[in-house]
Amino acid sequence: MENLPVEVIGNILSQLRAARDVVIASATCRKWREAWRNHLHTISFNSYDWPFYRELTPTSLEILITQTIFQTTGLQCLSIFMDDVDEFSAAPVIAWLMYTRDTLRKLHYNVRTSPNVNVIEKCGRKRLEVLSLAHNSIIGVEPSYQRFPCLKSLSLSYVSISALDLSLMLTACPKLEILALVNPDIAMSDAQATMELISPSLKDLYVEAVSLDKFILEADSLENLCMRDCTLELFEIIGKGSLRVLKIDDVSVIHLDIGENTENLEVVDVSNFTITWPKFCNMISKSLNLRRLRLWSVVFDDEDEVVDVETISVCFPQLSHLSLSYDLRDEILNYGLQGSSHLVNVVVLELGWTLITDSFSVWVAGLLERCPNLKKLVIHGVVSEAKNHEECQILASFTSSIVNLMRKHMHVEIQFEYE
Repeated sequence: MENLPVEVIGNILSQLRAARDVVIASATCRKWREAWRNHLHTISFNSYDWPFYRELTPTSLEILITQTIFQTTGLQCLSIFMDDVDEFSAAPVIAWLMYTRDTLRKLHYNVRTSPNVNVIEKCGRKRLEVLSLAHNSIIGVEPSYQRFPCLKSLSLSYVSISALDLSLMLTACPKLEILALVNPDIAMSDAQATMELISPSLKDLYVEAVSLDKFILEADSLENLCMRDCTLELFEIIGKGSLRVLKIDDVSVIHLDIGENTENLEVVDVSNFTITWPKFCNMISKSLNLRRLRLWSVVFDDEDEVVDVETISVCFPQLSHLSLSYDLRDEILNYGLQGSSHLVNVVVLELGWTLITDSFSVWVAGLLERCPNLKKLVIHGVVSEAKNHEECQILASFTSSIVNLMRKHMHVEIQFEYE
């Protein structure tokens, strides 16, 4: 240990991340204290790392963080997560940002400040690559002045920002690749009914708990789109067909348009979502390279609709992982299994129910016949704690059916997952 260069010791201390652990380790000897002061590049203040943080007043925490940061000289990654703190004073937060901004590459900050600190203003025009903000406000973005030439990842959680400032923020980040918006408070002007964002470099968009009338995104390089718990009238992507992954969970949207060029789609994962099957299928029908399709707990706009396995097998010849879960009705079950085309490349099949009926085992058997090269079958189900005699009989009948069915498919591994 005595022969370790101080630079290596600085890397070791940075791997610890938690400020308390770093301080304790740096007290080992004079060489480690030197490494802390001159070669530490990562430090984190997190209320979950050390329960004692929760016993300190905000002022005491401000002093502790200030003393710790000011003993370093080259911080590149600074994380401050204090969930139990109501707010910090603006003065020490500004001091932390001003002291570290010339060397900082990553900043994660989730504490409210009073009055509000314009983090964008303090960190602009520097070498910041990752910025994660929560419980703050962003006001008056000036792209020409508050420019982020190196920023690649931006995460805004519970942040108050206007649609105009968010648009300007993306303009100020010419190299932005990852954008996450989690429950933002987006202010719309009276004359602005649509939020339009433009980012030629954006590759990954995560949107959660967003409620807007119209959301239009122009992103030629977008590869991954994930939306959760959103309410939108219109969501539209304008791009060049680079989208590879589409995930939608518990989203209410009247008009969804991911563009006409969907040839590069490889993963479509839709759950807790109301769909019009012909329209949805047509939207992704050009995705000849689709490898994974998941339609879970979906509700059909028309009660007579059902997922058409024939259409899936014809449109997505490269499909290898298929997951389906929705309410089955006897009168339309046969329609869903019509046709003779096989899902020859499907090796994993996941099927689920929320309310089990006799139709489920018939459906499972029909789908197994359509997957001649299947290697794994996963059955997902919901089993209530209190079951009447009829429900127990249905479950018993289903179990017997599956046992008999799998005797015909001995090469298939079967797995049950109940909740």
